[in-house]
Amino acid sequence: MMPTTTIKEEHAIVLDFLPNGYANDPRPSHRKTAVAQAIGIHRFVLLELVPQKDVFLQPYQKVYTGEGKREKIHHVFGKIPINKLTPTAYQELEFVITELVEEDSARFVAFFNNAQPINTRRHQLELLPGIGKKHMWQIIEEREEKEFSSFEDIRKRVKLLPDPKKTIVRRIISEIEGEDKFRLFVETGIA
Repeated sequence: MMPTTTIKEEHAIVLDFLPNGYANDPRPSHRKTAVAQAIGIHRFVLLELVPQKDVFLQPYQKVYTGEGKREKIHHVFGKIPINKLTPTAYQELEFVITELVEEDSARFVAFFNNAQPINTRRHQLELLPGIGKKHMWQIIEEREEKEFSSFEDIRKRVKLLPDPKKTIVRRIISEIEGEDKFRLFVETGIA
């Protein structure tokens, strides 16, 4: 489940950059500001960012969004829901999440090693798409013998398990879309 300590996003990956602001913004063009849509790299929070004056951002660019002096970002306007993403940002979302999961694979493999029951009838592992009771028990039995070391190790030791990396990506997207009240990876409370 979601950790009790809230982690503020320090960095984000740009999904889309609109140098002239949103097309549907009714303000005159000289009053519009550039805006970027991004996703936080740790808690997968969707963010709307306002860049520094005369800064042009590129998709997939990593930017600092934390406290203190920011080189590229003037301020974080706030969180945005998935239905407010531009078509370009939405199209890039799965690719960027996949890259982030690959880069931090140890964190997600640790989830398979440490997932716990939610209540007497449901386990955190069962929240992952394609994982039911049978796979859950196989994962638990295998990790009791020896902890998993990688996604590939999970695939080799748990027969007929869907691709664990893709399963994590699908779960993150479903959490961003708000399909389940339980949160394993996506922070909803803070930008």
